[in-house]
Amino acid sequence: MAVEIPFQKKLDFEYGKVDRLSPMVRRVIAENPSPFTFYGTGTYIIGTGQVAVIDPGPADQKHIEAVLSATRGEEITHIFVTHTHVDHSPGCALLQQQVDAKTHAYACHASGSKRDDSDFGADWDFRPDVQLADNQTIALGDWRLTSVHTPGHASNHLSFYLPQEQALFCGDAVMGWSTTIVSPPDGNMVEYMKTLGRLITREDAIYYPTHGAPIQNPQRFVQALYQHRLEREKQVVDCVRSGLHSIPAMLPVVYSELDPSMYPAAQRSLMATIECLLEKKHLVSSLVGGQEHFDLA
Repeated sequence: MAVEIPFQKKLDFEYGKVDRLSPMVRRVIAENPSPFTFYGTGTYIIGTGQVAVIDPGPADQKHIEAVLSATRGEEITHIFVTHTHVDHSPGCALLQQQVDAKTHAYACHASGSKRDDSDFGADWDFRPDVQLADNQTIALGDWRLTSVHTPGHASNHLSFYLPQEQALFCGDAVMGWSTTIVSPPDGNMVEYMKTLGRLITREDAIYYPTHGAPIQNPQRFVQALYQHRLEREKQVVDCVRSGLHSIPAMLPVVYSELDPSMYPAAQRSLMATIECLLEKKHLVSSLVGGQEHFDLA
C-alpha cells in the first residue's frame, strides 16, 4: 500500500494582502500560481520593527509593493533567500531598490558553476551580498534566524530556523501541498534523502514552506515523504525487473496517476531517483540505441 502523505490543499489568503500567521510571522503571497508553485510564492516577514524578509519571490513589482505595504512604518534590515529559483530570488533586486538591506543566501546558483540552461527555473543572475554557511545565526531586534543547509531540490538550498517559535522556514525542501521536484543537474536525490533524514531528527514544531500552508507535526510529514521516495525507488527496480529499461518506458508506470502534461518534470525526478539507485549500486547503466538503458546490478 502506498504511503499516505497528509497534504494540505486548502489555503485561505488574498493576493497582495498580508496574513498574520503567528506573533512573529507574517506572509504575503505573490500572484504566480503554477503546477510548481501552487497558489504562488509565499514571502515571509519575520519580527517587528526591524524585520527580516525570506524569499522576496519573482521579479514582480506588484508583489514587492505588497511586501513594502505590509511593513510600512518598519525597517526591512535583512533579506534571506532559500535558493536560487526564479520564483524565489529575482524579487531581491526589486526590493533592494527600495530598502537598504543585504541579501543572505548559501551561494550563487549551482555554486557558481557554468551556466546550464537545461536547469530550468534557475536564477543565474542572483549573487548574495552575504554568503551563509550551515548553522549560522543572524539576529536583530526581536528575531533570530539560523541557517540549515537542506540541499536536494537545489544544491544551495537553505532553510531558516526561528527558535522563538520552533519554526522552520523550509523553502521548497518540504512543501505542504505536494512532493518536491528534484531535477538534475542541480537537483540531487541522494542529497535530498539526506536532507529528509536530517529534518526527521530535528524537533521543529512547525514548518513554513514557501509554497502552501504551514505544516503541523512536521516530523510525521517528513517521514511520509521519506517513505514515499523509497517507494519510488522500489517502483524503478520493479520496472527494470519487468523488462522496462529506459526512462520513457518507466514514466507512465511509475507516474500512472499523473497528467501527461507534467511528464517533463516527472522525467527529471525519475532521473534523480535512478541516479540515487546507481549511487547505491542497485542499478547499472549503459547507452543502447542512443538511450540510457538500466539494468539491475
